[in-house]
Order: sequence, then C-alpha cells, then structure tokens
Amino acid sequence: MPIRISGITLPENKRMVIALTSIFGIGKPLSEQILQKLGIAEDVRPSKLSANEEKSLRDYIEKNLTVEGDLRREVSQNIRHLKDINSYRGSRHAKRLPVRGQRTRTNTRTVRGNVRHTAGSGRRPSAEKT
Repeated sequence: MPIRISGITLPENKRMVIALTSIFGIGKPLSEQILQKLGIAEDVRPSKLSANEEKSLRDYIEKNLTVEGDLRREVSQNIRHLKDINSYRGSRHAKRLPVRGQRTRTNTRTVRGNVRHTAGSGRRPSAEKT
C-alpha cells in the first residue's frame, strides 16, 4: 500500500531519501537529516518500510515540520505582508519582477514567464504584396 504523508503519496520506485523530497518543504538535505534521526536507511524503497518505521516517519514530519499547505500559506502571507507595508520587495512582487537584486535589462525570463519581446525594424508589413 502506498505511503501518504501530509496528503502526498510518496513514489514507491524511488529511494526513501528522494521520495521524501516530493513533499513541499522537504529537500534532500532535510530528507537525509530526518532519515538519519529516525534510523531509517536512505536507500530503502517506501514500499519496503515496516509499519513501525512508516508511522514514526509520518508522526515526525507532521509534528516537527511545516510542510505542504501550511508552508504554502505561510509563504503567501509573508509576501502579502511585504505588499501591505509597501516595502521595496513587496512592490517587486506586485510588479512580477525579480525581487533579489538581479538585473532586469536581460535575464528575467524565469520571473516574467519567458516573455520575449524583440524590437523589429519598427515598420509594419504592408497589407498587400508589391
């Protein structure tokens, strides 16, 4: 039976250290730290976990970490707060521009959604062929 933690079903064919990263808020370093603390091998597959290990993993994550919906809500509240107090970072978020000091003349495709505006010759093509 697949393992569900915080509303996420862990992929069964991946190693445990990688499978935990499918939960929003858990990256590889934190995943390694959790498994080491609970004494679970990193290379075991989620389908091979014992019921006791599965329960301890679920309990630890739900009690000690902010993950998934709660973390997403917290991040969006932080951004909303920055916008409400009219901070520079909040205004950058509102304008959908890079927030952390990156240049904007070029290389802002990730924030702006891969928008490519190129300046042509400035003339529109004529309506009829000559």
